Amino acid sequence: MGLSILIADDHPLFRMGLRYALEAAGFQIIGEAASGAEAIQKSQALIPQVLLLDIKMPEGDGIEVTRQLRKSFNSEALIIILLSTFEEEAILHAAREAGASAFFSKETDPKTLAEAIRKISQDPQKDWLPQVDLPELSSRELEVLYLLAEGQSNKAIAQNIGLSPETIKSHITNLYLKLEVNDRVSAVKRASELGLLRL
Repeated sequence: MGLSILIADDHPLFRMGLRYALEAAGFQIIGEAASGAEAIQKSQALIPQVLLLDIKMPEGDGIEVTRQLRKSFNSEALIIILLSTFEEEAILHAAREAGASAFFSKETDPKTLAEAIRKISQDPQKDWLPQVDLPELSSRELEVLYLLAEGQSNKAIAQNIGLSPETIKSHITNLYLKLEVNDRVSAVKRASELGLLRL
């Protein structure tokens, strides 16, 4: 018998295609889940060796499911592989923080995914997630960033946190440099992409 796998994705056709490809590669698909809540319930009931988990799902996204499983379930032996159509730095960072074992694009060729699952299962303690370098923002810069996201002017931000407009301008300049952007809209967009802003 091959490794036991639970597939969690809210698209039935994607689950069916993945099941077919992985069974053909010698894996044992022991269940499917269509939501985050179902993924948690079936992981605890079926105890798979590998959980293939979509990032975007109803009733708990893949990051939240990973976090909950790592907290509430004896899941050290469970290999959690996140799948997504998005490969943003913020998602990779969140996957690492939540305790995911690996991350693959949904565009990954099934044969490549099957080979990767085998490799990961042979060395599950290895760090299989790509490294993501996030800019380090001070607590004051983060505070200014949140107020920027609310659309506040430099003067309003200065009044809100009791600093001079010149100091605020200096913080905003630092934010632009660290986020590698040139304007407020881009700063907010980039910070959201990186997971630095939770709006």
